[in-house]
Amino acid sequence: MSVTVDIWTDINCPFCYLGKRRFEAALDEFPQRDDVRVVHRSFELDPTLSHDASGPVAEHIAQKYGISVDQARASEQGIAAQAAEVGLPYRTEGRDFGSSFDMHRLLHHALAVGSQDALLDALYAANFADDSALFGDTDRLVEVAVGAGLDESEVRRVLDDPDAYADAVRRDEQQAAAMGANGVPFFVFAGKYAVSGAQPTETFARALQLAWGEQIVPIGTESAGACGPDGCAVPAASDD
Repeated sequence: MSVTVDIWTDINCPFCYLGKRRFEAALDEFPQRDDVRVVHRSFELDPTLSHDASGPVAEHIAQKYGISVDQARASEQGIAAQAAEVGLPYRTEGRDFGSSFDMHRLLHHALAVGSQDALLDALYAANFADDSALFGDTDRLVEVAVGAGLDESEVRRVLDDPDAYADAVRRDEQQAAAMGANGVPFFVFAGKYAVSGAQPTETFARALQLAWGEQIVPIGTESAGACGPDGCAVPAASDD
């Protein structure tokens, strides 16, 4: 017996970064964890961005929400506090945002060669923890991918071919839309039910138990941090 967990995420999404850590904390304690297959699926928060688009996060958040840059920075500080609670570094100054389409194409390549989880972790670290900018720089993306264990010539081959894995990315996004997912992270357990947002670890633990037991019940309905096309909003109530 095995269970598959499909997780829709975007590298731009801080709550995807948090949600992955909280889910993995639950998975680490799950007795049947070796029989759980995790597949990361593509979801672009802004699929209209050009290949080389990038810009500072604080200004982007301010524009999205119609707030001041100082308020946007305060929001970033709040997310950083949540990240610290689960042991994740989070850089609140100098981060950028941009098109993640090539990153999603590389994640599909990494899935094919058995390195998807390592690449996603490396991309999150590059975006949320490292000092160097990530978006709009092909050489930087290659550096991150190679650091995650991928072959440089294969990485460059994928990036040089705009059609490589492009259909796979679009299929993931179409599937998310068909399920009504308008934000990420979005977890689907055993193909049967969903958990939306960076839920507490306890919620993910319960989801794993239910998926393993083949029980279909609604879970993960409480508010939790998530990102959508209009940006990333911190929920009114803490999801700690």
